[in-house]
Amino acid sequence: QVQFVESGGGLVQPGGSLRLSCAASGITWGHYAIGWFRQAPGKEREEVSSISGSDGRTYYADFVKGRFTINRDSAKNTVYLQMNSLKSEDTGVYYCAADPSDGQADEWMYWGQGTQVTVSS
Repeated sequence: QVQFVESGGGLVQPGGSLRLSCAASGITWGHYAIGWFRQAPGKEREEVSSISGSDGRTYYADFVKGRFTINRDSAKNTVYLQMNSLKSEDTGVYYCAADPSDGQADEWMYWGQGTQVTVSS
């Protein structure tokens, strides 16, 4: 069974930083693309960033470029999202997800439980 353990969410002031972690079990981590998505209250879910398991290529949404960084630790089977210069509009529930096609089909089949990120004074 594919499972994720997410951590790192919380409350932070504007301009602050958080690091989200997504540890996976039940999959071969290096063969999956792993993505971070978020959903703000009343808004559609949107992709924030992703990383390929095969070659480490990364994707960043325009609204986080220069502020967020995705990386992985293969030995720990964990993917991280370092979030800097956080804004109030970054508030939402953040989910990690896995694409067994490693981005070729762009189908996110497995999802974590989500972790709340709140950016507020």
